Amino acid sequence: MPLTALNNEEVTLLRKELELLMNERHRLLQVAGAAAVLVANLDTETLPQEQDTIDAAEMLAESLNSLPDETLKDALDAVQAIPDPEGQAQAEAQAQARSALD
Repeated sequence: MPLTALNNEEVTLLRKELELLMNERHRLLQVAGAAAVLVANLDTETLPQEQDTIDAAEMLAESLNSLPDETLKDALDAVQAIPDPEGQAQAEAQAQARSALD
């Protein structure tokens, strides 16, 4: 088999793999975006008081917070979500107030 044919096959395989990875990234961004919207709209007052539920919510929030800003922005864009700075500031203030009470 000529060297150029092998290179063309490799290039074709790499293109297919890259396309698969890009599609998977898009789906993962959609999941992360939907999770971010859920966390942003979550009312901690109505969250079930089961420890497993609280732990899962904290794990999700920590995972989202650990994402680079650009990735989180891409995730929100993937679900066409618009961040609400007022709501976020209010949620952070409520969290700080609860922490002070604990």
